[in-house]
Amino acid sequence: MSCSPFDLKDYFFEELDGAERKQVEAHVTGCRTCREELSRLRLTGTTLLSLREEEIPRRIAFVSDPVFEPSAWRRWWSGFWNTPARLGFGSAALVSAALVVFALARPAPVQPVRLVQVPTVQTAQAAPEVSEAAIQARIDQAADRAVAARTRQLKDEVAAERQRLLMVAAELEVDNRRQHALFMSAAEYGPPRQPALEAK
Repeated sequence: MSCSPFDLKDYFFEELDGAERKQVEAHVTGCRTCREELSRLRLTGTTLLSLREEEIPRRIAFVSDPVFEPSAWRRWWSGFWNTPARLGFGSAALVSAALVVFALARPAPVQPVRLVQVPTVQTAQAAPEVSEAAIQARIDQAADRAVAARTRQLKDEVAAERQRLLMVAAELEVDNRRQHALFMSAAEYGPPRQPALEAK
């Protein structure tokens, strides 16, 4: 808002006559607020004049235009699937159609073939009987093999872990020696001196 006796926009667009213009100019020289508003108006005008001119579009399309309207098929499809009852009906229809297609596409049942029983000749060889002691011996052998394999695996894991711990212990020993050497040098030569700050 300006405190000018006339509207500053009228002054900017040169719609005031000579006496009114002089009145506004005299007021603007003494009023800082009106001077700032007038400079903003001039900046806006300069900015608008710097834009390139473009041709006004002949027709503006609105979303309500028929161009943006979905096709009849799309409207029917979205209307069909938007309700739970229709969705249930459609699902049931698809299942029914799948059952009908499966029933029609199923191959004809195969007639059972009658087998003629041929008499077999019994041989004198009978299946060898396996005693419980033999079964137990096989179980013990399998268990021994499994225990031996697991024992080897555990020994390998223990050896690898021992090797890792030895490496960690060696690194720790080196670190302790380094700290001891630093401690001894600090005790012998005193604390390190701070470098002198340069004068600014």
